[in-house]
Amino acid sequence: MTAQLRRLRTLIVRGLERTRQFWPDIRCAFAWVHEAARILDNEGGHDAVAVIRRFDDLLDVMERNRSQAGPLAGAIDHFLKVTRSYRPGLFACYRVPDLPRTNNDLEQLFGSHRHHERRATGRKAASPATVLRGSVRLIASTATRLRRYEAHDLAAAARQQWAALRQRLEQRHTARVLRCRFRRNPDAFLKQIETDLLQRTLPA
Repeated sequence: MTAQLRRLRTLIVRGLERTRQFWPDIRCAFAWVHEAARILDNEGGHDAVAVIRRFDDLLDVMERNRSQAGPLAGAIDHFLKVTRSYRPGLFACYRVPDLPRTNNDLEQLFGSHRHHERRATGRKAASPATVLRGSVRLIASTATRLRRYEAHDLAAAARQQWAALRQRLEQRHTARVLRCRFRRNPDAFLKQIETDLLQRTLPA
């Protein structure tokens, strides 16, 4: 064994000895977390009701025996809190066939959209228009990658729905413009609002 390997072995042994007191707590906490992952992985192909029941039973055990995790009891509380916040959409993938268990594909979709947008515009950051019109632009950029759309496809669109969507987008754009005006000159913006309000309330 070389001197370098001996030093490395000494460091590892010393580290394990100095952290020996923490390992039982870590082993307990990670056993619960790994069991949660196994339940959600659902290799047995259980239905949604069975997965929810098994998962809830585990959460009850964690909450009742949190003190067994020692200093990691706070981490267990945080795990339970975050799990409760995600619960409304946590089990949808077991009810809907072919629904992905994670949002990794969705994140890749957004990442691909940002990449192509930066290449097309030369921007280093995402365009502010993505916030305003992302609900339309993202769908359009994704759909046009799947197939080519012709004029007759656009002609078949429902005009009322198109008009309602356009109105919502314009409202968001107007709100953004007003926020920008307020940031540039708050005093002038508030004065203009006060003037407009007085004009509307004064008798003709």
